[in-house]
Amino acid sequence: MESTQEEQLLQPNLQSKHSLRPEPLSSALEDTLSDTNLSYYRRLQLATWIELNILFRLAGPAVIVYLLNNITSMSTQIFCGHLGNLELAAASLGNNGIQIFAYGLMLGMGSAVETLCGQAYGAHKFEMLGIYLQRSTLLLMATAIPVMMIYIFSKPLLLLLGESSSIASAAAVFVYGLIPQIFAYAANFPIQKFLQAQSIVNPSAYIAAATLCLHLLLTWLTVYKLGWGLLGASLVLSLSWWIVVVAQFVYILFSDRCKYTWRGFSLQAFTGLWDFLKLSTASAVMLCLETWYYQILVLIAGLLQDAEIALDSLSICMTISGWVYMIAVGFNAAASVRVSNELGAGHPKSASFAVVIVTSTSFIIAVFLAILVLVLRHVISYAFTSGTTVSDAVAELSPFLAISIILNGVQPVLSGVAVGCGWQAFVAYVNVGCYYVVGIPLGCLLGFKFNFGAKGIWSGMIGGTLMQTIILLWFTYRTDWNKEVEKARNRLDIWDDTMEPLLKD
Repeated sequence: MESTQEEQLLQPNLQSKHSLRPEPLSSALEDTLSDTNLSYYRRLQLATWIELNILFRLAGPAVIVYLLNNITSMSTQIFCGHLGNLELAAASLGNNGIQIFAYGLMLGMGSAVETLCGQAYGAHKFEMLGIYLQRSTLLLMATAIPVMMIYIFSKPLLLLLGESSSIASAAAVFVYGLIPQIFAYAANFPIQKFLQAQSIVNPSAYIAAATLCLHLLLTWLTVYKLGWGLLGASLVLSLSWWIVVVAQFVYILFSDRCKYTWRGFSLQAFTGLWDFLKLSTASAVMLCLETWYYQILVLIAGLLQDAEIALDSLSICMTISGWVYMIAVGFNAAASVRVSNELGAGHPKSASFAVVIVTSTSFIIAVFLAILVLVLRHVISYAFTSGTTVSDAVAELSPFLAISIILNGVQPVLSGVAVGCGWQAFVAYVNVGCYYVVGIPLGCLLGFKFNFGAKGIWSGMIGGTLMQTIILLWFTYRTDWNKEVEKARNRLDIWDDTMEPLLKD
């Protein structure tokens, strides 16, 4: 009898692939944590196993999706780089300069869906997930229009920032082909968060993998066989993102798993937009401030003496950090889903325990990777360049890279917890203070005034990230999870509606 009960407790609360109607979120974790008949250590053991089982099923595919998306954009730069140095500079500037602004903005605004869909799913208000998806898509599509103006006028903007005429002209051509990608972002991120909120993550990974293969083939044909150059490469990148959007939406339309969360297009999507916009804006500000922070590090390093070596070594370190960051982003998504689901289901103990497990797991992985970076510090740069001078510079920066990796193993996860709880506005204020009032000025002071160079700039940035991480840790530790459950219930009651869908599938 006891073994049967334990087997039931250890069943993950992910929805079965074969169920037609979404199953209520399992209370196995909450029941385990509340079972006083079990010893403390037995409760801890069972609860940890339950949570880890759920966590890796969520985080694993999410990490794969973000990595594949990153590879898709990077492959376009590589193809352009084989056309010549000018084309490589143009593609790099377009991808890492202008395009990353739209990516961060749209991903941030799409995080509002993560909060609301996750809590609605946990509260069994399945029909509201489709409404939130539509509201978010409407807002992001409207936001994409002014963002498009930046793309259209990219050449004068780049000239204003001091880029040469040849690079600005070539980058503008590349950016013009990315205009359709803005609207793909606007459709993709709400769909992605809609699926993640239901613990549906594997289909997105399969779609991303298939799209990458198709993208590589189409880019090769367009750039080398048809000779369409930069414009062709960027148009294929835009097309690839639209393929992802269409494939995911087709899955939503025809999958039994979304039968009750997508009920058709509805007039409700046009209601409650102002409150939804406020949450979306707070989400965008929170994420953009984080995304731009380390980009600014590279820009400031360009002002140093012997800037070429500093930029080369920092670029290598930032690339390594960026790849490792994708793992943390996967755990960020998992944290958001777990916390929002449990809050919506009215499980305060489960929400609190999920935070502990996901943060600890991500931290342990980050420490392992940081140690690996330190062990390989003298050879790690040879994957990017054969120069010994740059290799030595990377080796000197490796301790700073290791610390950043450890912090990035915790900070994004806490941001995911914030999204799951709806704390985006608070975190945005914390980010402004820690990053832009403390981190950047301190980095400039150490880098230029005290002549510590790239090490000084990075030290200041680490100081800002450390301060932000400590504040979020303290705030999360002091959280009353019973009150968070009430807030989630109130939020869903305010935005809930009983209108019938306008169109039914």
